[in-house]
Amino acid sequence: MKRPLLAEALGTALLLYAIVGSGIAADRLASDDAVALFAHAASVGLALTVLIAMFGTVSGAHFNPAVTLGLWRAGMISTRLIVPYIGAQVAGAIAGVVVANVSFGVDAFAVAATDRMTSGTFISEVMATLVLMLLILMLVRAGRAGSVAPAVGAWVAAAIFATSSTGFANPAVTVARALTDTYTGIAPGSVPGFVLAQLVGAGLAVAIGMFLIPRSEMST
Repeated sequence: MKRPLLAEALGTALLLYAIVGSGIAADRLASDDAVALFAHAASVGLALTVLIAMFGTVSGAHFNPAVTLGLWRAGMISTRLIVPYIGAQVAGAIAGVVVANVSFGVDAFAVAATDRMTSGTFISEVMATLVLMLLILMLVRAGRAGSVAPAVGAWVAAAIFATSSTGFANPAVTVARALTDTYTGIAPGSVPGFVLAQLVGAGLAVAIGMFLIPRSEMST
């Protein structure tokens, strides 16, 4: 159990380091908002692809409580993993934000001021998480786990640029990003709505995925 938990914590920390760090860099270096967002999206997508490839064989590379809960609901991981995995993910996410903040010379902890919660961003978070969870389920249940890393990285990059919420799609990421008052920050008041939307999206994805590829048709 120790190695998977370390992999989840470290992988999520590195993901948040990439998210916050690339956001600060893009904001400082790009003179155009679209260019900054595109550079940020590409950086996060590439980083996530690498991290899933790196830690996938150790912990499954969830890095996301919504994914952990979704896989549990689909009967693909044990109940005993839920609390330890989510704890490791949240702790790792916070650590990654702190390191990124310090690396770029801003306060290690700073409450974000960017209010992101609207009806549009709620729908965006549902959709971003639904596709993310459904993508993982469909590939794993079809026996194509080797495609998860590039596919998930590509979707996350696309969702960051294509959704009004910039595709958080991850409760641990959402909570941790409330601790950076930078380009990627989210005000604490927006966090509950984002997390609810993410859990709704994951739940819908599980229902759809289990219908499209039932257990009896799963590849082994």
